[in-house]
Amino acid sequence: MKKSIETQLLESDKTFKKWKNVPFAEWQELLSKLSKTLLEKKEVFAEIITKEMNKPIAQSVSEIEKCAGMCDFYAKAANVLKPEQVETGHEISEIHREPMGVILGIMPWNFPFWQALRFAVPAILAGNVIVLKHASICYKSGDTMEKLFVEVGFPKGIFTHLKVSHDEVEEMIANPVIKGVSLTGSEGAGRKIAETAGRNLKKCVLELGGSDAFIVLEDAELDTAAKDAAQARLQNCGQTCVAGKRFIIHSKIYKEFLEKFIAEYKKFQPENPLDKETKLGLMAREDLASDLEKQYKKALKSGAEILLPLTAVGNMAFEPGLIEMNEGNPVLQEELFGPLGMVFKAKDDDDALKIANDTMFGLANAVYTKDRKRAMYFAENLESGSVAINQIFRSDWRMPFGGRKNSGYGTELSLYALDEFTIKKSIIGEI
Repeated sequence: MKKSIETQLLESDKTFKKWKNVPFAEWQELLSKLSKTLLEKKEVFAEIITKEMNKPIAQSVSEIEKCAGMCDFYAKAANVLKPEQVETGHEISEIHREPMGVILGIMPWNFPFWQALRFAVPAILAGNVIVLKHASICYKSGDTMEKLFVEVGFPKGIFTHLKVSHDEVEEMIANPVIKGVSLTGSEGAGRKIAETAGRNLKKCVLELGGSDAFIVLEDAELDTAAKDAAQARLQNCGQTCVAGKRFIIHSKIYKEFLEKFIAEYKKFQPENPLDKETKLGLMAREDLASDLEKQYKKALKSGAEILLPLTAVGNMAFEPGLIEMNEGNPVLQEELFGPLGMVFKAKDDDDALKIANDTMFGLANAVYTKDRKRAMYFAENLESGSVAINQIFRSDWRMPFGGRKNSGYGTELSLYALDEFTIKKSIIGEI
């Protein structure tokens, strides 16, 4: 008989009451085992990912390897949760960090293991336990991770995967057992979850969509930038929140770079995702492919020009497209989640920065230039949570990750993530 949600949440809470008292070093020993097991079974786990959401198998293997690296990082991290002594003049003056309890993670399909684990691992290391609501096409990934935690020695109930509806998610957030919520998803989903969490006075971390700029200045190494630009847009079939989506090219090298960029872009053609040589797989679902095609037509109707046509190949794949965008096009305020890129011509650095910041999103931008001063000008003035210089942006478990504006709030990854779902308790007085 299927357990009720209430019963499963109470079991998680029971696990938390024991887990929070386990020494930090013991938590880390288990994370070390988790890292090793991920690597040992990476081919098995990668196949699950690819069969569920059509990611090229080589990219699925890389996803598992990244998960293992992150687990190893936290397994060796300094204990930043120890009581902190503060000089106040009182005999006792300490800050303690205590775990919140059961944390709900609402995770997407585009990185089925990575998104779930990058939220869960630091939260668990901070003494919390996790309940995962995974995307409906990734139930096997969710079940596999739940079994994996038990297999490496974590107590049952540390990581629980619940197959629940959107309505049931609202009920869960309202449940007093749930103490916090982390969502990775669309801006629309973020608004709904933040509203529900706020109504119930629950802590919330949101990692939402992006429309990241990929800026190429006239002094950039153009061959490298062109190759990176194609990879930035088309990795994971373009279904990545931090993908380069808006390519802003300095007018002095616009034509030269565009030729190189298009040549690299054409190398990505949809193939069998289970083939290890495949660079571009399929969209994750038919409705997502349909949505992208509608956005493409909307952009063209609103004045965009075709550089490379977005050509459907069956119901779930595309020969990737590029469009030259015009000012005021309504699609500029949307996220294109698929193999379609937008190109802009910038007059100078200030114009490139203006175009880059002219979006409601602010996740992770990139700039290509050989001039350090110019690079830092962009790094300091781009309105995003992260900036990459002369490389594709990729989240790094050693560095904090999060967005600004409509791309969300809160921190994932790095040691800062350990603080997100902890309560800072001040203890002050005399004996």
